[in-house]
Amino acid sequence: MSEAPQLRMHTYDAHLADLVFDYMRERLQLDPVPLDHPGERAKLEAALSGLLGEQGHDPAQVLSVYAEQLAPAVISCDSPRFLSFIPAAPTKAALLFDMVVSCASLQGISWLEAAGAIAAENQVLRLIADLAGLPAGAGGCFVTGGSAGNLSALVVARDTARLRLGLGAYDRVRIAVSDQAHSSVGNTLRIIGVEAFVVPTADHRFTGADLRAALTHDTDDAPVIGVVATAGTTNAGIVDDLAGLGEVARDFDLWYHVDGAYGGAGLFAPSVRAKYAGIELADSFVIDPHKWLFAPFDCAAVLYRQPRLAKAVHTQDASYLDVIHTDTPEEWNPTDYAYHLTRRARGLPLWFSLAVHGTDAYRDAIEGALSTARQAADLIRRNPDLELVREPELSVVLFRRKGWEPADYHAWSRRLLAGQVAFVTPTGWEGETVARFAFLHPETTAAMVGEILATV
Repeated sequence: MSEAPQLRMHTYDAHLADLVFDYMRERLQLDPVPLDHPGERAKLEAALSGLLGEQGHDPAQVLSVYAEQLAPAVISCDSPRFLSFIPAAPTKAALLFDMVVSCASLQGISWLEAAGAIAAENQVLRLIADLAGLPAGAGGCFVTGGSAGNLSALVVARDTARLRLGLGAYDRVRIAVSDQAHSSVGNTLRIIGVEAFVVPTADHRFTGADLRAALTHDTDDAPVIGVVATAGTTNAGIVDDLAGLGEVARDFDLWYHVDGAYGGAGLFAPSVRAKYAGIELADSFVIDPHKWLFAPFDCAAVLYRQPRLAKAVHTQDASYLDVIHTDTPEEWNPTDYAYHLTRRARGLPLWFSLAVHGTDAYRDAIEGALSTARQAADLIRRNPDLELVREPELSVVLFRRKGWEPADYHAWSRRLLAGQVAFVTPTGWEGETVARFAFLHPETTAAMVGEILATV
């Protein structure tokens, strides 16, 4: 008698395992990783038609649909020629261990259930906290991304300030942000019912002087309770005046949050470490290892100077959860430090890769991207048809092609991708459309940059 379908779902299938593992081996060995192309909706819908229904299908057929139809319609952000948005370049060790996390169905909810996973994740968080100069008691957890980290931290900022000031849940409060803050910060403030106190910047860099002047001349009765600095803006890689902003935050008793989702990885690089002076003053700090620390999606870290404040805000009370809240010294429940409850142990692939390769390798890889950005800037300076928009601070390079209109940039971007030369998308800068390189992958070379620039 054949096994019932519902039981087969949880039975080891050697054939299925071989199919998937063989595909994974092929994907891991791609050198270089192809860029691939945007998908066509009608073609994708035709490929998927009939796959989900009452009866299952041969796994080889389903995998073939993915490998031949779906995967080529996903632009590979781990290609060294992916230079748009913020790329990703997870190490092979991290990718492989992500499979371990998935195959073992590892979760990371509470110390009671997942002490081993949480202990390893906390070792990575301690490493990051030490690089940032945060005190020994600092801690936090891994979340899905910078947006989740910013949301979790700014909720703590809001509730801590309201308690301190004796305010009600609906009393108006504001958090100071620059006009260059990441879109997730503005979205977070809307979600949590906090008003943005937007401070203009003179040269796209938020400074302590900007904040002090804005606070001094502010006439609104609603208290400003915090400030958000950026350690590496997504669009241009600019690091705010972290020391100056931290000093003003201290003087005005503001919660000091640093969004280092992209640029925080520069803490590993001696050549730019001085730019981060003042980050040690932060009350909360966010960094996305799935960006410039070579972890798989989705992996971000949120750290607090005083984790007890976050725990007071985020701990969820329910009868069935009482068992995980024992108040023992060793207890560390990641669910207490962000808005989530259920979570996968998303920090483990980073932990494994760091343990396998060592921090020196990470330092060198990050320095490599910084070097590529500087070489790209030199190539642009030497090209009479091109102009640098500004000198790169980290690994983002903005430049313009003299005489081009927005349509020219977009057409150029499409040609590059169609020819599999690169994925480079334009961006906006002070009302102008310009070109943008975001370097992250250690295997992106100056020769590739020269090849791309030759097409303009």
